[in-house]
Amino acid sequence: MTQTLPAASAEAATPMPTAAPPGGGDLLNLMLDGQPRTRADLIELTGLARSTVAGRIEGLLSVGLLQPSGQSRSTGGRPPTRFAFNPRAKLVLAADFGVTHGRAALTDLTATVLAEEVSDLDIAAGPEATLGWLVDVADRLLAQVGRRRSDLAGVGIGLPGPVEHQTGRPVKPPIMPGWDDFDVAAWVTERMGVPVLVDNDVNLMALGEHSVVYPQVEHLVFVKISTGIGAGIISGRRLHRGAQGSAGDLGHVQSPRGGDALCSCGNRGCLEAIASARTIAQELDPDHLGGADASRLVLERLSHGDRDAVAAIRRAGRDIGEVLASCVSLMNPSVIVLGGALGGGAPSLLAGVREAIYARSLPLATGELIVVPAQTGEHAGVIGAATMAVQQYLAPQSVDAMLANPPAHAVVL
Repeated sequence: MTQTLPAASAEAATPMPTAAPPGGGDLLNLMLDGQPRTRADLIELTGLARSTVAGRIEGLLSVGLLQPSGQSRSTGGRPPTRFAFNPRAKLVLAADFGVTHGRAALTDLTATVLAEEVSDLDIAAGPEATLGWLVDVADRLLAQVGRRRSDLAGVGIGLPGPVEHQTGRPVKPPIMPGWDDFDVAAWVTERMGVPVLVDNDVNLMALGEHSVVYPQVEHLVFVKISTGIGAGIISGRRLHRGAQGSAGDLGHVQSPRGGDALCSCGNRGCLEAIASARTIAQELDPDHLGGADASRLVLERLSHGDRDAVAAIRRAGRDIGEVLASCVSLMNPSVIVLGGALGGGAPSLLAGVREAIYARSLPLATGELIVVPAQTGEHAGVIGAATMAVQQYLAPQSVDAMLANPPAHAVVL
């Protein structure tokens, strides 16, 4: 008896979708390591046809993202041309705003700073005054390096308060009056004519420190200790922002020693209420108003060997370490970086943090953990802001869109 097979359904008869071949953006992604490659190298790496690779290369050359980089050794006949990523094809404007300062920098597409300007600013002056300074600085910096606004790929901005990353709007920032729900990205885009990304300053410090110092580290926590306390989290080599962008709000975690201490957020017992530079300054000098110069006062006392200052900063380190010990148990990072005015400039604070973490965390979590001061120093924020903008500009889908609609004039340097 012959068995009749059931008719194939329409779904089963439909060919399975095949993955799209790597586009120009994917090919460029291979070149971001800076290593020059020939057409033959790229054919071998991608598995694409010779004609397809040639077309991808021509497109990337036309927009300036690739450039010829000498010739490879000949195996007979004409030596093949090598190509390399061109980091000067476009520039990025990066800004890092603190409570009392603004730092703006122009970088290339590797987030390398080419020119910068720093100024005393009061973030409480409001968004239009602060961002207006950035727009003015942009033209001065571009003039310094002999480029134009049309050479900008984008703008990255770090702000000292909670930011909803998807919209670029600050959300009830406690030390930024007048900024709540202000559309920072739209305001700057309207004046600069390029895409603008905005994030919390600590997130960008984490991104900057990771990209420059620890690019191979999978899990890192960057802690900024200054007028306030915050953390930026790198997980799986990616910045972790959380659902609304508030991940890492370390300063408003309740501290074991927090008790009834009133925090600027309105709650009591927060870590920031007992361990920030503002609190320590008021403890050392009851007449101090706890303003933005709090870090400077504490560091001056430490530099003169003030015993009260040393004891206070060590105690603050232990308080911060106790909260970080919970983070170590929860996240198991391999690197914790301390930055900000106090994090990078107070060895006794670092000692207190280490003491508490290693005492309260399990050996498995701390066996290979290092707790270190930041190495990018005052540039962490602008490097991170530039990295954020560069990552968006060079994302494969962004590059593919650019190649589909190339600009009228490409800059190739």
